[in-house]
Amino acid sequence: MPLFVMRKENMVLPKKPHAEHEKTPVVRLVEVTVEHEGQRLDNFLLRLCKGVPKSHIYKAVRGGEVRINKGRVSPDVKLKLGDMVRVPPMRLPTPNQTQHVPAAEFPVVFEDEGLLVIDKPAGVAVHGGSGVSFGVIEQLRMARPDAKFLELAHRLDRDTSGLLLIAKKRNALLGLHEMFREGLGHKHYFALVEGDWVNDRQHIKLNLAKWTTQSGERRVKVDPQGQASHTIVSKVKRFGEFSLVDAELRTGRTHQIRVHLAASGFPIVGDDKYGQDDTKDRFRLLGFNRMFLHAHRLDMPHPITKDPLILTAPLPSACELILATLEQRAGK
Repeated sequence: MPLFVMRKENMVLPKKPHAEHEKTPVVRLVEVTVEHEGQRLDNFLLRLCKGVPKSHIYKAVRGGEVRINKGRVSPDVKLKLGDMVRVPPMRLPTPNQTQHVPAAEFPVVFEDEGLLVIDKPAGVAVHGGSGVSFGVIEQLRMARPDAKFLELAHRLDRDTSGLLLIAKKRNALLGLHEMFREGLGHKHYFALVEGDWVNDRQHIKLNLAKWTTQSGERRVKVDPQGQASHTIVSKVKRFGEFSLVDAELRTGRTHQIRVHLAASGFPIVGDDKYGQDDTKDRFRLLGFNRMFLHAHRLDMPHPITKDPLILTAPLPSACELILATLEQRAGK
């Protein structure tokens, strides 16, 4: 079975194409087959349009040039069997514009034939796009050229460290998506927040909606008309004016933990979108130059075997050092 079924529209061919890069780009209609059912549109296009800068692909989707069944869509929409994807003409970059992607491996927490779990460092994007030329997934593909399938199962913000799931088989990816939809996985994050968190356990249920600033930056805000969102926050340790908490995601909205904590009056230390600038500056003077949010534990069934997995990633040394500093200052 072919991976793609293509039908060409508005094709204009040069009379004598001498090289691949001289061909005039054409509009294509691509039918989604079972091999790509459930895949995100952006990942689908990145594979289909190899060599095209990721920024061009995201711009085409957001500009309405890419459509599914003639309708405008977002980059993160999931493809369905039989969907017709309109792919506009996209020119390959000239050789001197091609961005080199360095191969890289990351600390492996768990790996078998279908699943790879890594401990992602802070400051590294999970994928290219939105001003980033490449991310974890592109570097892993370069480091593992024989891997036939490597796809992100979820996302972490660039400044968030910790557990990141990558599917090595299509059935593993679909199994992970189903697991997240049904709420079978329990994802826990450590966050250092500003303020004295006194409750042992608190449920935060605030609807969230995406919005765009005047400068074009995408953000998330609390909005009664937004998507239902649920975070369970547990106290771990108090340091006077700062607290270490465990945040368990019961839904998986963009920036959910960051916005829920900030809206509750406890912004995350180092958060450049929803945190306090003066607090960020104070911690920079102490040598801490990141957001303190770390995906430290994931309890879940294996997406293929269904065996229970308990995956953990220790706090990075920078986070451990700043906690030791706060504990010393708090006199505990």
